[in-house]
Amino acid sequence: MTSVASTDRATSSDGTEIAYERTGDGPPLVLVHGTAGDHTDWQRVRPALDERFAVYALDRRGRGESVDTAKYALERELEDVAAVVDSVDEPVVLLGHSAGALYALEAALRTDNVERLVLYEPPIVEAGERLVPAETVARIEAHLDDGDREEAFTVFLREVAGESREDIEALKAAPAWGVGLETAHTIPREIRAIDDYRFDPDRFAAFTVPTLLLSGGESPPFMERATALVDKALPNTRVVTLPGAGHEAMNTAPESFVETVVESLRSPG
Repeated sequence: MTSVASTDRATSSDGTEIAYERTGDGPPLVLVHGTAGDHTDWQRVRPALDERFAVYALDRRGRGESVDTAKYALERELEDVAAVVDSVDEPVVLLGHSAGALYALEAALRTDNVERLVLYEPPIVEAGERLVPAETVARIEAHLDDGDREEAFTVFLREVAGESREDIEALKAAPAWGVGLETAHTIPREIRAIDDYRFDPDRFAAFTVPTLLLSGGESPPFMERATALVDKALPNTRVVTLPGAGHEAMNTAPESFVETVVESLRSPG
């Protein structure tokens, strides 16, 4: 059973207050959710994680209880994650999912307080590629303009995250569905920011933090290529595939997700 939660805040570099929910007991584990989510994205795996870790599940800016700013920039997201990590008084395991995995990866270069890193399919594209066609983003925005958040979120899950029809139906029964509808307006800005991001392997040549790369066995090929790109760039990585899972295993295969993470973190770095 999940322990009593407490909410605290870290102050990011630009003064923005970033909220996080603290539960559990043990070594610290910081969780960074993906696009169109908040700290409740982890609700199905939190009870099991709480038994083993002191869990810090943050709300990225503009979501949950974290403050938003008028001007959005990907760089601020990285600083937000680093601020939460630095607010913990001992080295942490930093786990990010999807866009949150990209921000966790970059944040790990901005703090000395990460002892292990877990990245679940960061959406990294190679030079000259785009995350999705501009037409897809335009359709998401058109649905948002029409007030149809459900269709906007569904297009994102199907055409950006590559979720199957079955996994989308499963997500509708999870807390993440309602949060996705509430935060759907943040999807276009984030896709554009990630499209503008360029992964530079040279910046990670000396990055020795042990890094676990999670990959869904049923995730789209793009996710597999992104994982391989990070695996090649970082000196100290291990790739673990979640059989039968897609991009949202913490919601669609929570037991497998927790077992994989816990067993992997038990192994030496």
